[in-house]
This record gives sequence, structure tokens and C-alpha cells, in this order.
Amino acid sequence: MQIKQALTRLLLAGIFLVMNASIASAQLQPPYRVLQVDGVEKIRLLPPKPGNPRNSEGDFISLKDGRIMFIYSHFTGGGSDHAAAHLAARFSSDGGKTWTKNDVVVVEREGKFNVMSVSLLRLQSGEIALFYAKKNSIADCRPMLRLSTDEGKTWSKPILCIEKVGYNVLNNDRAVQLKSGRIILPVALHNSPSVNKFNGSGIISCHYSDDNGKTWKQSSTSQQGKKVIFQEPGIVELKDGRLMMFCRASGGFQQVCYSEDQGDTWSPFKASNIASPVSPATIERIPQTGDLILVWNNHENIAPELRGRRTPYNVALSRDEGKTWEHIKTLENDPNGWYCYTALTFIGDHVLLGHCAGDRRTGGLNLTQITRFSLDWLYDR
Repeated sequence: MQIKQALTRLLLAGIFLVMNASIASAQLQPPYRVLQVDGVEKIRLLPPKPGNPRNSEGDFISLKDGRIMFIYSHFTGGGSDHAAAHLAARFSSDGGKTWTKNDVVVVEREGKFNVMSVSLLRLQSGEIALFYAKKNSIADCRPMLRLSTDEGKTWSKPILCIEKVGYNVLNNDRAVQLKSGRIILPVALHNSPSVNKFNGSGIISCHYSDDNGKTWKQSSTSQQGKKVIFQEPGIVELKDGRLMMFCRASGGFQQVCYSEDQGDTWSPFKASNIASPVSPATIERIPQTGDLILVWNNHENIAPELRGRRTPYNVALSRDEGKTWEHIKTLENDPNGWYCYTALTFIGDHVLLGHCAGDRRTGGLNLTQITRFSLDWLYDR
């Protein structure tokens, strides 16, 4: 009888241990899906949910305490670009492997439509600059700037970066500070109150500041495509001091042009060798090597049934300042995937991407994924 009671106690103790271990495991399990495929980590960080049908267009900043802050566009009023949204933040303390579960609201919905599309910069002054679109109407969308001197705990009052009213598109992770200290924003203007008709082919120009964002000027050059549609420009500073602008375009290739005077005047746009659908690309410089990295939907020799879709999702590098691209690798290839609006940052010897990764049949822009891989993987080292 004593032996039976002892066995019963051991069995119950075992059950409690298993239950406690299961509870602890559940508590440690993140509320998002994490996949690891061939050296690439994929964190399905921000899936849609009831009352929050879309999460998209964010950017990263490294904080002085070692954490990473990711601020993104948190939609509450629907999945369209004009639906109600505010800006929210998540944090990582381990180089982007895991993230906090709950949002911290950064900017409330101060536009009549929304606020969205985040760019973050660590300025040479040490401040953090937060740029975002404030949307009031289909003829009034303009970039705003807030500054933080306490690592994102609090933010200054907003500064309007474009005084003239119009529908100005500044993509996420597009603001750049040049070596000279100039802050430059590549923008596409699609509508204004005087025209009051949205034009898919944007007027591409730059707005820049030489006083840490206090005042802004527009570039002397502006360009609008006729046979080819220009949209959603980006900028990278080249080693010789020139700027290269690239933009999403019709015609099957990203368009590029160059500036030799820090963004005031630009050469005419020409088709690049970057085969692409009408989808934004991202180009930045790898600090550790000095090479350029490109993230885009590679449509070179694309299957006919995939033309026009924002898939596959690829990464490549250039050792010759964007003339040629090598080490082309595929990050995602779901034929129904919708991969775009990439934020890119470098954490140690790893690359972090924050991008849309939804399903085009149920909402291509509704889910944000964090993709993480090492430079060794990219360079095949």
C-alpha cells in the first residue's frame, strides 16, 4: 500500500512538472511565427488581427542601450493607404532575433486620414529623426519630422518638411543624411489642390535641409515620366560624392539618375539593369565592406504568370557602385506572396529587413515580417 501511494505521488509530481514546463514554454513562446530556412531567419512579427487589419511601412533605429526600435504603420480603420492609422513601436534586445509583444504608441493619428510610412535616422548631432507621412486628403499628404534627444522616449513637436500642399509620397526608410550633414528626402508628387486629380506618374524631386531639419528647400530639378511612370524614389550616396536616385517605374526596370551637387540638380532618368515590376527597391551601403546591397523583386527572366507581381523577393550586392549586381539570392518565392516596402539596417555582422510579406489574395500589405541573415551568408563566406 505504501509503495502504491509513493508511486501515485511520483506520478502526480511528474504530471505537475510536465504542466509547469508546458506553461513556462508557452510563456517563452513568442506570439509570432519564427522560421529558419537555409541560414535566413523569418519572423512573422506583425500579422493582421481584428481591429488591426494592416501593419506595414516601418523602419529601424539602433538605440544607445543596445536595443533596436522598429516603428511601423499600425492600421485600425481598414487596409487601404487612406485608412485610419497611427505609428507604433516594438523593441528587440538581442539583435532582432526576438521582439516585444506589445505596441508603444509613438504618434497618434494626427492626419485626417492617417499617419504612416516611417523613416528613422541617427543624425550626426546624435538625435534621432523620425519622418512620416501626414495624410489629410487625396490632395494633401506631406512628410513631417519629429526629433528625439532621449532615445525615442519623447519626441519634439512636428516640423512640416514641405510647405506647399500636395500629395507627396516619401516611402519608408528613404530619408538620408549625407556626409556633408545635409538631410535629403526623395519625394514623388502625385496631386495638388490646384489640379485635384491623382496622377499615377509622380513628379520626382528632392527636399533637403542644411540646418538639421529646421528649414527645407526643394531641388531645382524635377522629373515626370510620360511613357514610363515614375514613383517612390530612393537615394544612395556613392563613394565619388555623387548621389544615385532610383525609383519604381513601369517598363520592367527600376529607373536611375544622378546628382553631382548633393541633390539640387539631377541627370535625366534612364532605365537601369535592375529588372523589376512596378514595386519599390531598396539600395544601401554595407558599412563593414563598403559594397552596396539591393533588395527587390527580381524579374529577370520571370515566368509569364508572375509578371507584375511583387514576388520573388531577392537580395544582391554590388562592388562597383551599382553598375553590376552579384550574389543574387532569393529570400522568398511564394507565387502569391507580396514582398515590398523594405526597411534595412545592419546589426553587427547581420542584416535586418522589415517588409510586407502578406498574401496578395488576402492582403499583400497587411503583414510585416522581419528577415534576418548574416553577411557571411550574403557573401558565401
